[in-house]
Amino acid sequence: SPQGRSKKKSRKHQRFMARRAVLEQKGLLSAHGRSGRQSPEAGLDAHTSLTEGNDTTAPRCDKVPEPKQITSSLSPSASPDSIARHHSVLLSQGSGGSQRVRTSSLGLRPSKYVAIDCEMVGTGPQGRLSELARCSVVNYEGDVVYDKYVLPELPIVDYRTRWSGITRQHMKNAIPFKAAQAEILKILKDKIVVGHAIHHDFQALKYFHPKDRTRDTSQSCVLKKRAGVPIRANVSLKNLARHVLHKKIQVGCKGHSSVEDAQTAMELYRLVEVQWEKELAQNLPPRPPSPVTDPAADSSQYLDDQYWPTDLMASSL
Repeated sequence: SPQGRSKKKSRKHQRFMARRAVLEQKGLLSAHGRSGRQSPEAGLDAHTSLTEGNDTTAPRCDKVPEPKQITSSLSPSASPDSIARHHSVLLSQGSGGSQRVRTSSLGLRPSKYVAIDCEMVGTGPQGRLSELARCSVVNYEGDVVYDKYVLPELPIVDYRTRWSGITRQHMKNAIPFKAAQAEILKILKDKIVVGHAIHHDFQALKYFHPKDRTRDTSQSCVLKKRAGVPIRANVSLKNLARHVLHKKIQVGCKGHSSVEDAQTAMELYRLVEVQWEKELAQNLPPRPPSPVTDPAADSSQYLDDQYWPTDLMASSL
């Protein structure tokens, strides 16, 4: 009868809508364009069970789970440009952008960030040369991944204990500079390195790290604004920690701790990471056009003689 055909068609439609809802929940099908036309009754029918029967109707769900949102992610080998652009894209996605950037950094990128701090001693004439005597590296969470005392290549003239914390006793188990340098550079490779006045640390390591992968907290305008100091002023790590983090470091007369200083630099970076990366993204140069997607690049080359038919070229002579 017509009533039976209508009922059968309705059930078939229900099964179709239920399958569609499941695909949307799994993120395999976009729900765009349905929310404005769907009535509350249709919404319930769309989420009925997939269990099929001859004469029975599947039970309805009282509460429909929301489809999971698929957010963009970064591969472990993403370039610094991609990192900065990723931050910028997330920041532009509404009021919740800041939280998404923070979640993105915590969940996707922790292994790509390290912070470093080095302590130096004096060598050469009157101890005026600075050579590496201790190096500490911490990860994004502040956990120590490297901390060793290093024997300088030249004899030590001034231990600078008041600032470095290095004594003669520490040098008994120190490793040679070349060995330490190889170990440290292996850790820093392909990493975004955070530090305070970090060029001094790289100089002691006799190493140059790419600028776009370096985050120097002594040069951060965002941190200086938070600390209430002029943008062009030189600010110490100790003062930044006191004014921004409200913590005291480098206290006492036993010298600095390179582990504490590296952890503080990373903590400062993480505090303003969103704003910092946003500024970097805004200052990135524009991407060059792809030769595959650029119409001019695709069509202009076919004007050359080599692409014309040989018989046509012969008849035109």
